[in-house]
Amino acid sequence: METRLALIGIIVGERTATDKLNEILHEYGEYIVGRMGVPYKDRKVHVISIIVDAPQDCISALSGKLGMLPEVSTKTIYPPLPR
Repeated sequence: METRLALIGIIVGERTATDKLNEILHEYGEYIVGRMGVPYKDRKVHVISIIVDAPQDCISALSGKLGMLPEVSTKTIYPPLPR
């Protein structure tokens, strides 16, 4: 199955969402290439970047599940397709 590379940016407002967030990320762990999290204490948020290499439907499902969590905002970006 063809896969795509994507970057999912996540901003977590309340730490109460982190258990469920980590559970979802674990569910898709086979597709995660890398993860970086930075707590931004001045703004009381946590910023997480997830690099995934997965089929398009898996990327959409992962991003959608994360975005439905309370206090969590996500944005997914893709590299340009080759010409």
